[in-house]
Amino acid sequence: MVVGKRNLEQRLKEGTVIVGEGYLFEMERRGYLQAGSFVPEVALEHPEVLKQTYRDYMNAGSDVVLAFTYNAHREKMRIIGKEHLLEPLNRSAIHLAKEVAKEHPIEEALVAGNISNTNIFDPQDPESKEKVRSMFAEMVKWCKEEGVDFINAETFYYHEEAVIALEEIQKQDLPAVVTLGLMGENILREGYTVEESCKILSEKGALVVGMNCFRGPDTMQPYLKRIREEVEGFVGGLPIPYRTTEEHPTFFNLPDGGCSCSLPTETTFPTSLDPLYHNRYELADWAKEAQNIGVNYIGLCCGASPAMIRAVAEATGNKTINSKYSPDMEKHFLFGKDKMLKDHNLNYRTRA
Repeated sequence: MVVGKRNLEQRLKEGTVIVGEGYLFEMERRGYLQAGSFVPEVALEHPEVLKQTYRDYMNAGSDVVLAFTYNAHREKMRIIGKEHLLEPLNRSAIHLAKEVAKEHPIEEALVAGNISNTNIFDPQDPESKEKVRSMFAEMVKWCKEEGVDFINAETFYYHEEAVIALEEIQKQDLPAVVTLGLMGENILREGYTVEESCKILSEKGALVVGMNCFRGPDTMQPYLKRIREEVEGFVGGLPIPYRTTEEHPTFFNLPDGGCSCSLPTETTFPTSLDPLYHNRYELADWAKEAQNIGVNYIGLCCGASPAMIRAVAEATGNKTINSKYSPDMEKHFLFGKDKMLKDHNLNYRTRA
């Protein structure tokens, strides 16, 4: 039975909201996005691919279809010589997200617009701040015109840039989710701690504050705890699904001791991270822990697959559209327990 569509705040008050992100790496993995520039041209060049990806993440349990406009801002489009496609790309990504959100058989998914770190913000350069504000303003305006439910502003490693993003979202009277990307020095670039920044952003009116990207569960969770202790409002956590460590807290400089080839890049980031994945059960354990400490907006970022999103959703008590495809080894010829299976195979499992 299809129910009415609740807004983000209503869903947060009633339970955990699951958010599937990670389109950037997923599109590159599927062969429709160039690593390096990481610009989501797929929204114009292969809309059917992006639409299916949205669908895969929603069916895996995401309550939100996030319009894939990460890095689709004026500066990035200018670098690749396609600034004239900026507005069409943004609007197309949102149109496709809205079409998929309506397909949800139980409750229409939320559609989020997306803005992100610009990489041109310079705290010592007032002109850069105005450029950033202008870039955010036009993207948020398009989101408003296209009727998104809220704006997801993410991966900020400068506190002031996150504040600018929040201000531009509020000018369009849209709910804001603002999440920070914490680099290897364990503080934001101006010196704020993530909990200080999140507290300020929450007090300024962000509906959800927290962290996303850069860090895996092990090196993000301690900071989520601090944010939860400092912030009265809703808190979000969306780590990458890679095994970051205290010595290497982000995926930017994560080593792979087992690599036998010569990498074309200095580090495993961004195209050699494959052996460093967490498995879905580790990610599910993290999701339970995050939920238990009061994180309300839970998901995964770059590197996430639909199967991982489904594991996170199910671990937090959600049944997904595609839960019928969740692992069940009962009938596996080596590891199952069904009485129709053959003993000579089952007894061989440890030698297979």
